[in-house]
Amino acid sequence: MTLARDHRIDFFRGLALIFIFWDHVPHNPLGQITLRNFGFSDAAEVFVFLAGYAAVLAYGKVLAREGFLIACVKILRRAWVLYVVHIFLLAMLMGIVFFANSHVETRDLVEEMGMHHFISDPQQALIDELLLRFKPNLMDPLPLYIVLLAGLPLVLPILVRKAWPVVAVSFALYMTVPLFGWNLAAIKDGVWYFNPVAWQLLFVLGGAAAMHAQRPRVPDTRPLVRQPLFMMAAVYCVIAAVLTIAWRWPQVHDALMPASLGNLLYPISKTNLSPVRLLHFLALAYVTAKLLPNTGWTQNWLAQQSCRMGRFSLEIFCLGVLLAPLADMLNALTDDAFAMQIFTALVGAGLMALLGAWLEFNKRLNRPASAVAAL
Repeated sequence: MTLARDHRIDFFRGLALIFIFWDHVPHNPLGQITLRNFGFSDAAEVFVFLAGYAAVLAYGKVLAREGFLIACVKILRRAWVLYVVHIFLLAMLMGIVFFANSHVETRDLVEEMGMHHFISDPQQALIDELLLRFKPNLMDPLPLYIVLLAGLPLVLPILVRKAWPVVAVSFALYMTVPLFGWNLAAIKDGVWYFNPVAWQLLFVLGGAAAMHAQRPRVPDTRPLVRQPLFMMAAVYCVIAAVLTIAWRWPQVHDALMPASLGNLLYPISKTNLSPVRLLHFLALAYVTAKLLPNTGWTQNWLAQQSCRMGRFSLEIFCLGVLLAPLADMLNALTDDAFAMQIFTALVGAGLMALLGAWLEFNKRLNRPASAVAAL
């Protein structure tokens, strides 16, 4: 089976990275147009699902070409690289936050970033950092990805052949969260903000979607309005968007949402990936895949910038983590002036795109050298 690259995956990974950056700059006006404002799920679901999709696509090739042992070694080596990056990124982030906090009087950036544990007990904080228990704000997705990737060798051989057994076991594990409250321990709030016991389901579903996309199938040529699954998914996305927008006006929301239904729907837990969040993301992904088939639309200039960021998601994510407190500092120094907020948001996204372009250019430069060395 040939595992072909889908450029839509790169595009939406890049877009999710921009949204994550904008969502973590307080008072950022462009944070009002990100996914979280128009539905129950947000860029985190996009990031984890596509991480599973890309990982199974990439390591499935290694498994088919070089066997399970080599695939396992490469996966664990990548997980180790991510772990080392996590340690160094946290050290750099703490330096930036403490520097920024010394220059800003209007708000406590250390509090915003959840770094008081390091101030109160630095020695224990370093130990907790190594154990992935100390995770300041912005850092949560990376430890989650490390754990999920490290577990991939357990399911990859089955997943690439027959995905449904893996999905069934993954769903059963997901159901242990509401039944038994399973999660990993952390310093902040006592548990991981992204519960890996719950979020692993989205990662596995991403991998299953990658394998499903490679299999030949007869396309449904009916108009979208005559496809029941598409219509149900689209209606759910619209309802979720209306309710999410209505949260800004409690009276409007209360008029739309009966109290009995609200008691069933709320609270919508991001930590444990509430079913309504999971269903919303899956519905949104299905609708998007139907509306945006894999054609030439990813080749336009703007889409290419996002695709580049998606292809180098680790580096771009790290840059976004470091840029967020710097943008927050500059905004605070100007009393959150609207023009400065727009400026820092756009410059940050531009720097992320610039890094993606540089990394791709550097990769192309190294290809001939590698070929010569192989000779």
